[in-house]
Amino acid sequence: MPRDVVVWCDPYSVTYRVGDHGSVFTLYEDKRGLMESVKAKVAKSNGAFVISAYSTPVVIRSADGVEISRRGGASAPHHQYQQQGSPTKSAVAAAADFRRANAMSPLRHVSNYRAGEQPLHRQDLLASPSPAPLAQKSLLGANTRWSPTDGAAKDMAAGPLAGIRVLDLTRILAGPYCTMLLGDLGAQVIKVEHPTRGDDTRTWGPPFKLYEHPLTGTDRGPLYKDPPSFPGESAYYLCVNRNKQSIAIDMKADEGRRILVDLARHSDVLVENYVPGKLTQYGLSYEDLREVNPRLVYASITGYGSTGPYIGRAGYDVIIEAEAGLMHITGEEDGGPVKVGVAVTDIMTGLYVHGAIMAALISRASTGRGQHLDASLLQTQVSMLANIGSNYLIGGMEAQRWGTRHASIAPYQVFATSDGSICIGAGNNKQFASLCHRLQQPGLPDDPRFRTNADRVKNRAQLVSIINQTLSVMTTEEVLALLEGCGLPYGPVNNVAQTFAHPQVLARRVVREIEHPFAGKINVVGPAVEYSESGVGVRLPPPMLGQHTELVLRSVLGYNDQQVERAVSSGGATIYNYK
Repeated sequence: MPRDVVVWCDPYSVTYRVGDHGSVFTLYEDKRGLMESVKAKVAKSNGAFVISAYSTPVVIRSADGVEISRRGGASAPHHQYQQQGSPTKSAVAAAADFRRANAMSPLRHVSNYRAGEQPLHRQDLLASPSPAPLAQKSLLGANTRWSPTDGAAKDMAAGPLAGIRVLDLTRILAGPYCTMLLGDLGAQVIKVEHPTRGDDTRTWGPPFKLYEHPLTGTDRGPLYKDPPSFPGESAYYLCVNRNKQSIAIDMKADEGRRILVDLARHSDVLVENYVPGKLTQYGLSYEDLREVNPRLVYASITGYGSTGPYIGRAGYDVIIEAEAGLMHITGEEDGGPVKVGVAVTDIMTGLYVHGAIMAALISRASTGRGQHLDASLLQTQVSMLANIGSNYLIGGMEAQRWGTRHASIAPYQVFATSDGSICIGAGNNKQFASLCHRLQQPGLPDDPRFRTNADRVKNRAQLVSIINQTLSVMTTEEVLALLEGCGLPYGPVNNVAQTFAHPQVLARRVVREIEHPFAGKINVVGPAVEYSESGVGVRLPPPMLGQHTELVLRSVLGYNDQQVERAVSSGGATIYNYK
């Protein structure tokens, strides 16, 4: 039988490779539920699976060839692949049965290798000589090529980072935002959480998404604890933790540290945001872990970096905004310093580190070695000063607060209407002339006070007063209608509700709905970039605390029952009895 290798799975997705050198695919489905008959069969199997799609219906078999489930025909819900010249066939429904049964069966085990073979690691997938077409003597049929039938099918394909495993030792915002982006791109992200508290943001609310389904299942024995009690799933936590698996590990326990070292050995990337030196106490520093995995890309996110006089200080977004210049330049000209409305320094640091990890992985492909990435909120924020910082470095010009105005362009600011506000920017003479035409002020472009941008900046107060006289008696909708098609940038100042109702936001499917196994349907903001070929999107809901502890111990580390029992009884790991 040709070798189709399941790489990893969870209750909502399975990533597998077709054949020894075939393509890597991720299948997922957002519907909740179990098929008891499939669960019973999986529980009796040896835990290694192959996916057979050479005929309709699609069949899932155990490694010894015993059929576990078959589904197919035209009833596939979302994602389909079509054999060229043949009727449409579905792999998702059957794969979903397999995933759920495997993840929630008493075994909770999926092997990433066939019986009697050595484990296949994720880097082995990426080391294939070249991505072969999705068939060549595989279970999909000899000389068969499969292609997506529509845009939804494209989402089923593996993301650009499929085959990459990320060990996530971060919490709150900057780190989780970074690892969520990696998860969106197809990486397997294993989120390590404190066994009882979890990520700090689990309690940051309201608002909370209340649970719609019971959390605790039937008694499964002393290894399984009842889940901790939270008010619900906090909106803050939900916003940056999709596409992850959660494991509950106590790194203060010897066994917990051993588990983390083993996971680092089998990971491509580790991201952490502890104060410098903290992980050294637990034998989890970069110097420690590169000894067990020289290919590991180890990213540290701190407030001030790993060197210098502030090395021991904790860093928080609002403090860095104040300390690194952003708060000084934010706010009205005659008002005090103001923080930005969202934790922009945290988010930008997550973006920086996400890009740095990509570059380090590319470098590893040629050198064969990982490296340490040292990122800080402080350096991120200083780099974000951009032209404001350059004005000081080149011209010695100290910055000031401008409100919504621009120091070097006029008009370029928010103007009040009779029922709201609108932002207008005229960055050149042509745009300014167009604005004056729409405002029925045809003489302004030739007025010596406003002829050039430099003139307009010099006489900003007079110009703003003239524009205000026209706009302040009009409604926002009237101003928008007046400026439609004028060729200059403008837009209303929307609140959050208006933002999510924006027609372009709706048209681009910015908000994605996903089914949470206990909280029901939740809405999250999806990835900001659309990919023409790769499957990038929301595959998994944000996990419950420790939801995947046993699954990861068994599927990634290959733990048997005795090893799992030791991990739990020693206090190193916690397994919760989720229903």
